[in-house]
Amino acid sequence: MEHKNPYFEIAGLGFNTADVMMLLITAVIVFIIAVVSTRKLQLKPTGMQNFMEWVMDFVKGIISNNMDWKTGGQFHILGITLIMFIFVANMLGLPFSISVDGYLWWKSPTADPVVTLTLAVMILVLTNYYGVKAQGMKGYLKTFVSPMSFLLPIKIIEELANTLTLGLRLYGNIFAGEVLLGLLAGLATAWSGAGFLAAFIPMMAWQAFSVFIGAIQSFIFVMLTMVYMSHKVSKDH
Repeated sequence: MEHKNPYFEIAGLGFNTADVMMLLITAVIVFIIAVVSTRKLQLKPTGMQNFMEWVMDFVKGIISNNMDWKTGGQFHILGITLIMFIFVANMLGLPFSISVDGYLWWKSPTADPVVTLTLAVMILVLTNYYGVKAQGMKGYLKTFVSPMSFLLPIKIIEELANTLTLGLRLYGNIFAGEVLLGLLAGLATAWSGAGFLAAFIPMMAWQAFSVFIGAIQSFIFVMLTMVYMSHKVSKDH
C-alpha cells in the first residue's frame, strides 16, 4: 500500500513532519539511554553501565583500527553518538508502522533517503573540516593534487561518491526491510488459519534478521566515517 508523507513549510522550505518527529524521538531515546547508563557509575559496571562501556570499547576498537588513538581519540564521542543514534533510528520502524488517513507517521527515519543523505553530507563536512584543522588549508588542498594535479577531478568525484554510497547504503537496507515487513504483515492479516501462520512466521524471522541488518548498518556507517576521517587527518594518506 502506498503511503503519503505529511509535510509542513517554513519560509518556503518543505519538511517531512514524520521524519522530524521520528528524529526527535530517536534523539530522546538515545539521550535517555545515555542518562540511565551514566547516572550511577560504579567501579564494577552492571546493567546499562556495562552496556554503555561495551559500546564505548566497541567504537574505540573501530577508531583504533583506522588511525592511532592519539589522533582518533577526539572522534570517540562522535562515533558513539552516531552508532547509537543510527541503530535506534533503524529499529523504530521494525515493530510496527502507523498511518493515519493514508499518511505514514511512524517509521524508521533512516528509511528516508533525505535523512540518510543528510547524515552523509554531515560526515563529508566534518571530515573536510578536521582535515583542514589537522593539516592546514594549504597542506589539505595539496592532498587533492598529490602526487599529480590531474587527479583533482578524480578526488572530487571520490568525495561525492563516498557521500552518496554512505547515505544510500543505509537507506536502501532499512527501506527494503520495512517494505518486506509491510508486505508480510499485510499477508498475515489478510489470510486466516494456516495461511496466517505461513505469513506470520516468515515475518517474525525477517524482523529478527532486520534487527541484525540494522545493527550491521549502524556499524558500517561508523566504520566508514572513521575510514574517511583517517584519510583526512593522517598526513601519510
